[in-house]
Amino acid sequence: MNAPVRPAEAGWSAPDDAPGRSASSTMDAKPMNATLLGVRRALGFASSLALWISGIGLVAMTGVVGWQVFARYVLNDTPSWAEPLSLQFMAWFILLGAAVGVRESVHLGLDFVRVAVPERVGLAMDLVSLGLVAFFGVAMTYYSTLLAIGTWTATIPVLGIPGGVDFFPLILGGVLIALFALERAVDVLLGVAPPAEIEITETV
Repeated sequence: MNAPVRPAEAGWSAPDDAPGRSASSTMDAKPMNATLLGVRRALGFASSLALWISGIGLVAMTGVVGWQVFARYVLNDTPSWAEPLSLQFMAWFILLGAAVGVRESVHLGLDFVRVAVPERVGLAMDLVSLGLVAFFGVAMTYYSTLLAIGTWTATIPVLGIPGGVDFFPLILGGVLIALFALERAVDVLLGVAPPAEIEITETV
């Protein structure tokens, strides 16, 4: 039986032919229980929502910057709100997109050492790497929250909103990065390939 296109969302760990995965690692895959399946579906929804918000933010930023250029060179009247607003949109789509990239395992990386070591050593390396990513997400959320609290009484010029709003993307992005890194760690332990890897394998 062929593996589904997205086994990580299907909620079970099926053998796959993804590069760099030995037969022993797929043979050891374990089925998920109902709790893990529910958590995975919730994280899948959060990932899709973050991706949509990221895409909308990218389009919105492009529109704001486009209007800024038009107003400056055609109307000779540059809107003062355009630059700070575009920076707000940019922060949202970058950090939410980065979090989704953690879940999909599509960030750039050098894996020549990973594929050269024995499978068990490689799995340990994966877990350490994901643990560091999760720690980074937690630290980013914690310190961004402190900065948001400390700057809340300030006001962002032109926009007129509290200064702490600048750190909202860092807070939410850090939470999602930590959650998605922990989810990927569970995938490693269960022998489930990341969604992007399965899609590429099935397409090829």
